[in-house]
Amino acid sequence: MMDFSILTDYFSLYLEGFWGTVLSSVLALIGSFVLGAIIAVFRITPVKGLRWFGTGYVEFVRNIPLLLVVYVFYYGPSALGFTLDGFTAGTIGLAVYTSAFIAEAIRAGIMAVPKGQMEAARSSGLSYIQTMTNVILPQAIKLVIPPLGNQFINLIKNSSVLTIVAGFDLMYFADSISTETYRTFDTYIFVAVFYLVLTVPLSYGVRVWERRLQRKY
Repeated sequence: MMDFSILTDYFSLYLEGFWGTVLSSVLALIGSFVLGAIIAVFRITPVKGLRWFGTGYVEFVRNIPLLLVVYVFYYGPSALGFTLDGFTAGTIGLAVYTSAFIAEAIRAGIMAVPKGQMEAARSSGLSYIQTMTNVILPQAIKLVIPPLGNQFINLIKNSSVLTIVAGFDLMYFADSISTETYRTFDTYIFVAVFYLVLTVPLSYGVRVWERRLQRKY
């Protein structure tokens, strides 16, 4: 039988972990979106060196574990003579990892924009960067909001990995509560509820946007 006293007695710890997860997820979301958009442009640029870099970045990052990326940013800086705290290293690692998936989603959106848009913008005197920034990307982002939303949901769930280096999120405080109460199952069921509070509204919003796109196109 569920012991709801765990939730009431340790609610402040759950809440602290919840806001830690929210903060890391929001920062990683912003970072991954900006970086992913840049890499997506690299992937389709006519500049061969940038295109190779973008392709290599996506293929490399998508095919290694998230935890390894986090470890690189947590332990790697010490080799260069400085350190990053667990929160910073974990958030950067999560952003870098997610950016590779976001880049592919945005690239697909860019490819879906009619080629005539690019040709018309370039013929009007806009540079490649201006065309991408002002014409192509705004249209592409609208088309790929559903897959981007799914990646953001994955980001929130993946943030649980950061408990290994950061010590501030839901999973970290759940470990502490579980150790103290010996009610492991109950403790993590309540953690699942907090994650659902974050992911279900986002998932619903993605479905609503997807239906709107289907009606429009």
